[in-house]
Amino acid sequence: MEIFPVRSSQSWLFGQKDKPSAARSADGTFGSLTQIRPTFEVRQDAVEKPDFNSISAAELRRLARESFDQGSIDGETFATLSEPLPMQTIDTMGNVVDLSGVSDATNFNFRDYYRDRLQIATSIGDAYDVDRLRSVVNFMG
Repeated sequence: MEIFPVRSSQSWLFGQKDKPSAARSADGTFGSLTQIRPTFEVRQDAVEKPDFNSISAAELRRLARESFDQGSIDGETFATLSEPLPMQTIDTMGNVVDLSGVSDATNFNFRDYYRDRLQIATSIGDAYDVDRLRSVVNFMG
């Protein structure tokens, strides 16, 4: 019957790496304690922003919910992003655009859609819609 140690030498060395070490200088005296720097860091700015030019309505609602829960958007912006698309809309040139084929799972260009809505609200002079849509467009970047 063989007996194996519970702690392997690799795990013992790993535990020793986390502790501060003293460096011995050339004259034989110990220097100051130094901290070992972590070799892996998680950066928050490395997270990619979603592509609002091609995103599904369900994904947009999920992102809006997360942003609302984090406090980065207000309730009015969240409500605007969560409402379903109309069956038809008018673009900035006055053409009727059919949106009946866009479902929750269909990718859609929401960035241009809300920019067009903002431009139309600005030209009409609807201050409430301009403020609401400006916050939506700012959310999308």
